[in-house]
Amino acid sequence: MLLTNVVQLFSDALLAVAYPQSCAICAVSVERRRFGVACEACWARTRIFDGTEILCWKCGLRHDLDELPVSIPAEEVRCRRCEMLEFTVGRAVGPYEGALRESVLQLKRQPHVAAQLETLLIAAAKREPLSLSTRIIPVPLHKKRQRSRGFNQAAIIAEVLAKGLRLPLDEVSLVRVSSTEKYRAGLDAKGRRDTVAGAFEVSHPRLIANESVLLVDDVFTTGATVSACAAALLGAGARSVFVLTISRA
Repeated sequence: MLLTNVVQLFSDALLAVAYPQSCAICAVSVERRRFGVACEACWARTRIFDGTEILCWKCGLRHDLDELPVSIPAEEVRCRRCEMLEFTVGRAVGPYEGALRESVLQLKRQPHVAAQLETLLIAAAKREPLSLSTRIIPVPLHKKRQRSRGFNQAAIIAEVLAKGLRLPLDEVSLVRVSSTEKYRAGLDAKGRRDTVAGAFEVSHPRLIANESVLLVDDVFTTGATVSACAAALLGAGARSVFVLTISRA
């Protein structure tokens, strides 16, 4: 372990000299390759959910108050904005800001998850109730969209989680049958739900029957996309659908 750490530090030092990378937030040099597009200081300033926050139990929206006015079980905390969403529970590594925001933007350009983000994703997935997951499924892109981009960023995240959690990765059961991604900017929550209604189908229901699916994507905005995915999975026999994203609006 000590030798590995020394080799890593030496490698990081060489990379910093030969191929210096500026932090996408503050423009100083990124000290270590594990931090990806942001420096250590900017990672430290980025809010990360660690399981101690007061969240809506279903969608993971952070409660505005440090403490609830009345002490109630965490499972009963609700924001009431997510009642129409179909998934069981949703969580994110943190808000869409700072190093998490820049990591999401970078992932849309390059199919790589930095070690720092990998560690945070796995930690989030190991917390209850997401720790009950038995199969990992990425939110699929439409075939035309994936050909255009060259890869599915949700699948890259799912691969990292499958390896870290030692769970089966399923990229075949859930498919996108209609493409709406380019026409959703500026839509409200209802508009987004309408554009993805019926956009996903389960092609291999036997694979997801009675499974607790961990559905993975990069960003949770209104929840419309993951809700449409969850509706298809639950309708095909999944026991529950947990959602994990890098960040949430």
